[in-house]
Amino acid sequence: MYELLWLFLIYSFLGWILECIYAACKNKSFINRGVIGGPFCCIYGVSAVLCTLLLPELRNSVFFLFLGSSILYGGCEWLFGKILERVYHKRWWNYENHKYHIDGYVSIFSAALGGILGVVSIKWCNPLFLSLIGKIPTGIGKIVLVVIVILLSLDSCWTYSYILGLPQRFPNTEKIENRVLKVSARMNSWIVKQLKKRLEKAYPNIQKEETEIFAEGCSFYKLFWLFVIGAFLGDITETIFCRITAGVWMSRSSLVWGAFSVVWGLGIAGATWVLYNYREKSDSALFLFGTVLGGAFEYVCSVFTEVVFGQVFWDYSEIPFNLGGRINLLYCFFWGIAAVVWLKKLYPHVAKWIEKIPIRLGKWLTAGMVIFLAADVIVSSAALMRYDARSSKKPPQNTFEEWIDEKYDDIKMEKIYPNAKLTE
Repeated sequence: MYELLWLFLIYSFLGWILECIYAACKNKSFINRGVIGGPFCCIYGVSAVLCTLLLPELRNSVFFLFLGSSILYGGCEWLFGKILERVYHKRWWNYENHKYHIDGYVSIFSAALGGILGVVSIKWCNPLFLSLIGKIPTGIGKIVLVVIVILLSLDSCWTYSYILGLPQRFPNTEKIENRVLKVSARMNSWIVKQLKKRLEKAYPNIQKEETEIFAEGCSFYKLFWLFVIGAFLGDITETIFCRITAGVWMSRSSLVWGAFSVVWGLGIAGATWVLYNYREKSDSALFLFGTVLGGAFEYVCSVFTEVVFGQVFWDYSEIPFNLGGRINLLYCFFWGIAAVVWLKKLYPHVAKWIEKIPIRLGKWLTAGMVIFLAADVIVSSAALMRYDARSSKKPPQNTFEEWIDEKYDDIKMEKIYPNAKLTE
């Protein structure tokens, strides 16, 4: 975590320099392109850390490393743009004038640039930066990190308070002091003016978006219930598939309570979110999107579960055209087919069923299901971690872990996760 935080800050700073150089060349003057006031573009830091964590196995193949980095950076850029739009009802950048783009937030040029930066960072920059970080005395390094993170947090608070209209909602001096770090009204006014000038200059084409109604369009409620439905149907589909191909009934659930395959749920909800504005595109275009994005998604899930839980839940090493046993070409095609069938045939009907739920009832059902799934994820994660720890003869450290060992011993875990394999 110490090294990852340093890498996040370094790449965020380098990304800010890159963005400022690009803006200066385009506008013939210096423009601070960061969303926050300080010299950081956090999207570069997040993308670099994700590449460091998820793509080290691809370092020996420049092509796949470039492809993986492009997808990761493009995904981060799209996600950051969507989050900013959802939270603040504003569009911060727009690539709709580019020939190839996704939702106006990602262009083929920006994704390719991210791929190049990913290759450079993994193969050359990371070793250099980690070597330099290692030369900093640990005590001093931690102090510097804490100071920078605190300043970054304060900077973010001020920026987002302005974006959310906090100064406008609390014009009274005393309320400003109480709610926004207790600084003086004069200083608050000055900071707000500077932020306003900088943001309007850096993002002159900010567009306001209309708020959405429950389950209409591609709202949170719609995506959440698509996740639940997709997780349940995915578990059933995989169970039947294993019965037909392997001749046995086996659990394919990701969680200890209920028949839910999280990978399928995230895949269905994520594909809908990413491809929602392209659902009227041709079948071939959707198939291509689904093949690439589905393969990348499955690869990331494989790395994540192995790193976090020490378990390999699937291994395609014996299937031709596989990448590290994590994905294979045939199953990527399945993702492409699933994208076409889902968006063209199934989604319109499922969306109508969800939208028929009364708003009040839908919100209560969603809140209840969120609580249940959150508890399910916590218990499942704890059970998997103890399953891994027991293989190393590590005893439980508290009452909760003792309860986990009693309720979810090795026999039960092997029944719930029959294909899981422990890793070093």
